[in-house]
Amino acid sequence: MNFISGLFKEILSTYLEIAPYLLIGLSFAGLLHIIFNKDFILKHLGRNNFWSVLKASVLGVPLPLCSCGVIPTALYLRKQKASQGATLSFLISTPQTGIDSIIATYGMMGPIFAVFRPVFAFVMGIFGGITANIFDRENIDIVKMKEENFSCVTCNIKEPHEHSSWEKLKSGVNYAYVEFLDDISLQLIFGVVLAGLISFLIPDDFFQQYGGEGLLGMLFMMAFAIPLYVCATASIPIAVSLMLKGLSPGAALVFLIAGPATNIATITLIARALGKKIVIIYLAVIAIFALAGGYLLNFVYSLTGENIFTQGIHQHESENLLFSIFVVVFSIILLASVIRKIKGKFKHSPNLELKELELNKNQVKFKIAGMTCNHCVMHVTNAIKDVSGVEKVEVSLNDKSAVVAGKFSVEAVIAAVNKAGYKASI
Repeated sequence: MNFISGLFKEILSTYLEIAPYLLIGLSFAGLLHIIFNKDFILKHLGRNNFWSVLKASVLGVPLPLCSCGVIPTALYLRKQKASQGATLSFLISTPQTGIDSIIATYGMMGPIFAVFRPVFAFVMGIFGGITANIFDRENIDIVKMKEENFSCVTCNIKEPHEHSSWEKLKSGVNYAYVEFLDDISLQLIFGVVLAGLISFLIPDDFFQQYGGEGLLGMLFMMAFAIPLYVCATASIPIAVSLMLKGLSPGAALVFLIAGPATNIATITLIARALGKKIVIIYLAVIAIFALAGGYLLNFVYSLTGENIFTQGIHQHESENLLFSIFVVVFSIILLASVIRKIKGKFKHSPNLELKELELNKNQVKFKIAGMTCNHCVMHVTNAIKDVSGVEKVEVSLNDKSAVVAGKFSVEAVIAAVNKAGYKASI
């Protein structure tokens, strides 16, 4: 009984620490969703030069895309003729940070870490993009957005139109507290629980005894993080718990870089869509810069006093009334997200109403492999809608399927989905 109560106490402590900052971060994520859309980003990423790489990294750092959501977005950009360098820069810089994770990093790890993490992601993105451009010298002009390529983050209708401020606000709220939160909620819960387990089970001086302060600790974190599927925000409580057990800030940074930026699914999709050469560059840049960043961050903390930093972790005013309100509000929307996820598991697969269509139109159910989040659903849906003859599409993330209605070629739908970076079959 003491084991259960002790473990629960550690998990709860970690959750109470990060919840207020997650609510603030999600709110800013909704704001960025209103301000930036993929077409806006695409206009700045078309040339095969340094400036497109720089812009991709600048835009990628604050965008609230989880580790799985960044892949379909990057593939969309590449499909629309963004350069290899800009695409890779976006792939490297985006999943490591986001406005939500930057705020949570500040709340749990302090200002030095909160500044160092996004700045280093920005530098990594630029270096990776330049390297990719060296190996990919095709001359690509800036993409001119055509009317048929118009997209709207509020309603996803392709015809050019405008929305009122109220409609945009509702779209931002829905994205932040429903769509984006649904993509990371289970990962976040996993991260908090794992952080609690680390805090409860691992002795306080464990990593100091077994080389967690040097290269060995960084290499261990890299081996642990690369195959792990964890988003930038969910990785924070895990890193904090490891540091409280003696892991150096540099080794924790290695985990915060490699965890969100790489996983088996990400590597597979990049190889399929961009080629093995880009995958090698992608992994090499992340590995080299993660280790270099780890050493640099340790040096920074050696100048400021690492003991002061460690004692500062988890030392916030938990009795603050405003933060207590934030915890309650975030708990409510997190619970709602979990309920939606559970309900989705028991929903029937999508089934279009044939009575809405002409009798001579087909309805075919496709299996879709590779979808991991709501961004994936959006990209698969848009890819299928672009196929000639498609009248209606319903894509299910839980069922990993798509039901398509209309007079279309099955082979064309499969080809469109495969080109988008996923795998379709009957």
